[in-house]
Amino acid sequence: MPLTLEPITPALGAVVRGVDLSHPLDAAGFAAVEAALLAHQVLFFRDQDITQAQQRDFAGLFGPLHIHPIYPHSDQVAEIMILDTDLNDLADNALWHSDVSFSELPPLGSVLAARVLPELGGDTLWTSATAAYDALPEPLKVLLAELTASHDLAKSFPVERFGADPESRAQLERAKQKNPPVTHPVIRTHPATGAKAIYVNEGFTTHINGLPQDASDSLLNLLFRHVIRPEFTMRWRWRAGDVAIWDNRITQHYAVDDYRPYRRVMHRATVIGDRPF
Repeated sequence: MPLTLEPITPALGAVVRGVDLSHPLDAAGFAAVEAALLAHQVLFFRDQDITQAQQRDFAGLFGPLHIHPIYPHSDQVAEIMILDTDLNDLADNALWHSDVSFSELPPLGSVLAARVLPELGGDTLWTSATAAYDALPEPLKVLLAELTASHDLAKSFPVERFGADPESRAQLERAKQKNPPVTHPVIRTHPATGAKAIYVNEGFTTHINGLPQDASDSLLNLLFRHVIRPEFTMRWRWRAGDVAIWDNRITQHYAVDDYRPYRRVMHRATVIGDRPF
């Protein structure tokens, strides 16, 4: 069955049909998925019965995989991160963010598999940072092109929530030491398409370099509000067996935290990217 695409919104998102991720993709199949990802930024595969190893192998087609410094990973497959509300406080996912932008080499993308879902709620929203950039006034584009911003792991992983005991505090301190604040351009260029995208996010961006704090806060708040305008976004209602992959370089996402006290378990494989420019 050939790959077919059903676009979700004009800005981003498509449902992929005709792909069984439990079987390795050949070169042509991978090229088709990669092209679809570049075109639609977020892809969804329904009714996938895949193991952790198969999820890892699919993600690994895009590049080497990242192991998160704080969230737990699978005992069987180290590259699979476990997002389980029974294990961790996941409130930091309930805000708009780009995964691991606190890294020198932030992710190319992520592959997320739905494992345990609440009966209702737990949707995820994505926004296109390229569509948001394209809608900026030209004078603002000129201003932003020259600016850089700082990204810090500690913003979304504060000691109050991730250092409740000596062991977790020690882990958090090790993570901070290995991941000091980094600088990225406020507007980054996609390495494959050349598209421009807003690359500051509420989860990890702390300030715009070279500006007084009040001016930095004002400009960041303007960009945070702008990038999540409804016309740039989409919302996905998960079903068990869904697998999503998104281009982390030019999207942000928000995991809606509206299902407590019910459990939600997602498995993520994260593909290491390149230095933003």
